[in-house]
Amino acid sequence: MSSTLELWQTEWCPASHRVRQRLTELGLNYLAHQVPVESSDRAELEAATGERTIPVLVIGTETVTGEQSIMSYLDTHYPEPLDAVSQREKAAKARRKELEQACPKFTAATH
Repeated sequence: MSSTLELWQTEWCPASHRVRQRLTELGLNYLAHQVPVESSDRAELEAATGERTIPVLVIGTETVTGEQSIMSYLDTHYPEPLDAVSQREKAAKARRKELEQACPKFTAATH
């Protein structure tokens, strides 16, 4: 598939994060559009996709809305590369490290 992938999302949204992670696992390049927090401020998103909720993935002329629909679309249209498992492991390690730094008093109790 050679269509440009565009992800309309925010950094704080857990669903957007999981979609970004899956795109990375699949080795796909995409253009990320940052969306305002307030849905009432999302005129650009609505003009481009017809939606006001995130995440939204645009693939050529197709628009896929919502985490589960996006994940299903990706799993159906893009084969998982051999290094996807390694990518997931690296992401999990980075999340653990981030949590340990954010909550040092809990780290001591778990080691």
